[in-house]
Amino acid sequence: MNKRLLIIVFFPIVAGCGQHKNVSSGEQKVQSTSLSLSTAVPEFDAAQAFSFLTAQTDFGPRNPGSQGHQRCLDYLYSELKTNSDVSVKQEFTEKGYDGEVLHLTNIFASFQPKMTERVLLLAHWDTRPRADMEKDSSKMKRPILGADDGASGVAVLLEIAKLMKSVQPPIGIDILLDDGEDYGKRSDLSKYSLGTRYFVKAKSPGYSPRFGVLLDMIGNRDVHLPMEQNSMKYAPAAVELIWSAAEELGVTQFVNVPGEEIFDDHIPLNEGGIPTVDIIDFDYPYWHTLDDTPDKCSAESLGAVGRVLTFVIYTKLSPRQQH
Repeated sequence: MNKRLLIIVFFPIVAGCGQHKNVSSGEQKVQSTSLSLSTAVPEFDAAQAFSFLTAQTDFGPRNPGSQGHQRCLDYLYSELKTNSDVSVKQEFTEKGYDGEVLHLTNIFASFQPKMTERVLLLAHWDTRPRADMEKDSSKMKRPILGADDGASGVAVLLEIAKLMKSVQPPIGIDILLDDGEDYGKRSDLSKYSLGTRYFVKAKSPGYSPRFGVLLDMIGNRDVHLPMEQNSMKYAPAAVELIWSAAEELGVTQFVNVPGEEIFDDHIPLNEGGIPTVDIIDFDYPYWHTLDDTPDKCSAESLGAVGRVLTFVIYTKLSPRQQH
């Protein structure tokens, strides 16, 4: 992810462009229905989530065009195909710098695909092709490993996918792993969030989830998750739902204060009419450096985010009453 440029992509069935709409707190009502205490809430396995993180970093950098990118794509698609009801690849190309052609792929998986009411979860799976925040200029052109910036959000979603395979969620859930989020150079927003931008253009006009949740840089050992300001602007009801759930669980990594205003994958979705929250810890000293490695992350941090999202899915969401 890029500091001030974070991206997140979603992708249902391709068709046409969604209309932009402004979403006010009055227009955005996320139904929160507490289920009975007997409702099965599967236990999020933080250790397994961390193993999903290291499985990705074991492929090396996953920047577009690299060997690690192709190998990780095959791995992620296999995991979601195994654990979801429906999974598809969304392949597309974009123009890169200096005549480079980027071959990119979003992965989209659905749970309870026949249900019309849905929630979107997403994270970018690519990594940055340059370590431009390195202090040593001789290292700036090397691709980063992206343990926190990329692998952490994906890891949590892979574990949630396993849980939903075992215990069906009460409403439809979609997972989007988007590509090409972190390609752009600093101060060039046009080359960031490539997967999300493409998804918004290609998605079915009828695809309208209640809200989306983007996970980016949530694995930091000392993770702190304030309420990102664009999320508060576009998706205030979803922000309230998630942070209040964290408070109910006693998960202190979620901090009930406004954070920074960040351009990330949630911006194209919000502008495309899908109110989307960005859960992110932007205070990460290894951001866009070669030191963004698994030892800077922890299972505990992944578990904090995973527990809250699992709790929201199974105890706070239910189909709306039809009138």
